[in-house]
Amino acid sequence: MTRIIVADDHTLIRAGLQRILAGIDDLELVGEAANGAQAVTLLERSLCDVLLLDLSMPGRSGIDLISHIKASFPKVAILVLTMHGEEQYAVRALKAGASGYLTKESAPAELVLAVRKVDSGGVYLSPSMAEKIAQDLASAVADGPGYRRLSDREFDVFLMLARGLNLGQIAEVLCVSAKTVSTYKARVLQKLQLTSQAELVPYALRYDLLHDSLWAD
Repeated sequence: MTRIIVADDHTLIRAGLQRILAGIDDLELVGEAANGAQAVTLLERSLCDVLLLDLSMPGRSGIDLISHIKASFPKVAILVLTMHGEEQYAVRALKAGASGYLTKESAPAELVLAVRKVDSGGVYLSPSMAEKIAQDLASAVADGPGYRRLSDREFDVFLMLARGLNLGQIAEVLCVSAKTVSTYKARVLQKLQLTSQAELVPYALRYDLLHDSLWAD
């Protein structure tokens, strides 16, 4: 029996997943969480094989949460189930420790297949996502988009700056000092070859990054 915890801040999504899993004999839903902190608490209290994790919940970055959970619960397979269909998010999630990546447009049968695959120790990507990543790697060149050279934390800061958050707000979210955020901001501008924060919004729009921020409103 595969024991599953669902972490998603939308009640309807959790209810839908509960109905899907209830019809599968070898899958058991053992807990539900509405944010990252609740997910960690459940993992501490419950035996779990697979965590179905949304990237955009209130609180810490989804990528940061994956890293934390994988470090604390290395035997738990993390299957990301999200609205973010861009390959850069899938790559960052896998690098952080996720075992699979699905969008919420996936069919129930594919979800079940993915859960079984990651539970067995494998890695699951939908064929369309795997193709996107393969094409991205094939076309990658040294002078490609600068955002691909940002670290995960720099990428988080970039997205929040582009959405209009100030240094203090970002520092509060990341639990660091404003001075540290200022350092990240300087690195971001340097790597993107930009001269001011005002240029971040058009840059993010150019590469279709802003509408799919990993940070929940």
